[in-house]
Amino acid sequence: MTLPDGLQAAVAARYARYVGDLASLVGIDCGSYTPAGVNRVADVVSGTLAELGAAVERVAHVPSAGERQLGDLLIGRLPGSGPRLLLIGHMDTVFEPGTVAERPFRIDGDRALGPGVSDMKGGLLAGLHALDALRTADRRPSVTFVANPDEEIGSPFSTPHIQGLIAEHDAALVLECARANGDIVSARKGIADYEVTITGRAAHAGVEPEKGRSAILEAAHQVLALQSLNGRWPSVTVNVGVIEGGTRPNVVAAGCRMEVDLRAASTSEFEMGAAEVEAIVNRPTFEGVSATLRKAAFHPPMERTAGNARMAALAIAIAGELGFELRDALTGGASDANTTTAAGLPTLDGLGPVGGDDHSADEWLDLSSVVPRTTLLAALIDRVAEAI
Repeated sequence: MTLPDGLQAAVAARYARYVGDLASLVGIDCGSYTPAGVNRVADVVSGTLAELGAAVERVAHVPSAGERQLGDLLIGRLPGSGPRLLLIGHMDTVFEPGTVAERPFRIDGDRALGPGVSDMKGGLLAGLHALDALRTADRRPSVTFVANPDEEIGSPFSTPHIQGLIAEHDAALVLECARANGDIVSARKGIADYEVTITGRAAHAGVEPEKGRSAILEAAHQVLALQSLNGRWPSVTVNVGVIEGGTRPNVVAAGCRMEVDLRAASTSEFEMGAAEVEAIVNRPTFEGVSATLRKAAFHPPMERTAGNARMAALAIAIAGELGFELRDALTGGASDANTTTAAGLPTLDGLGPVGGDDHSADEWLDLSSVVPRTTLLAALIDRVAEAI
């Protein structure tokens, strides 16, 4: 098969609107815990989906006791022909309120810069503009478009809704932007975020330190043990990224907490790494000290299944028709593609424009990649039947 007639021209004709939409979305503070901002993005996405003819369901987050408020989840259903395709993008960023004022959207040469420009406002818009271009080319694929408000914190609210949609669909495309070198993503590491709470016994550090049981000392031993897991299995990484405890320098610390990140590329290595993390925490070094572990976020590994490989091969073939080389890759970050792959749905990720330096003050999007990558995405949506 070949590209639908006029598809690339239809994408190119939308470029100016794309850049304008990008500037508007980047101009909204929408960190995961800034629900008002996330919902402003949801307003834009919902309106665009409605313009495309989608029936849009907007699901409000109702926090449980102790949970923080999150933004709304959007599910837009576009009836059409062919395989039933699940498109997933997220509306939240990692940035706190006020970041937009500090680093507003700007263009420097071929690069757009600003908070969330690559992760993932650029990809979210690419999905919407690809569907619009397909409509112009008189293509009507069967698509469910999910706009997730909490991906950057592990999708705790969105994951059950995404899982509930999987059985109704034949394949999934996730709209994270392509890697900085242009690679799309057919595999991702799994991730578990753990919160570790260590409890000791307070005492006067000068008068009777022997009566104390230092939670900080226990944490120090656990940090060394946890970090030593790096390299034990080929794909496993462990990082103690946060540690805090104690009250005053003259008090033996009665409490300490840590946040630990575990990642692995395969289910078997992930399970071995997780078992060892839990064993370290559950076997305190010192008598009189206890420790508990809670899994705060989890994504299973996105392994490169046969279905994912077929999707990647189709994307590479389409890129060749468009005149550019494309590769697929394994990346260490998790996304909602981990969820769909783990459920057996053929999945491909990294289908937005090329971007990089995500989560940093230097985050960028390559504007010269917008038209070719959005055309690739649109053609992949149109021809996904070739890969499933």
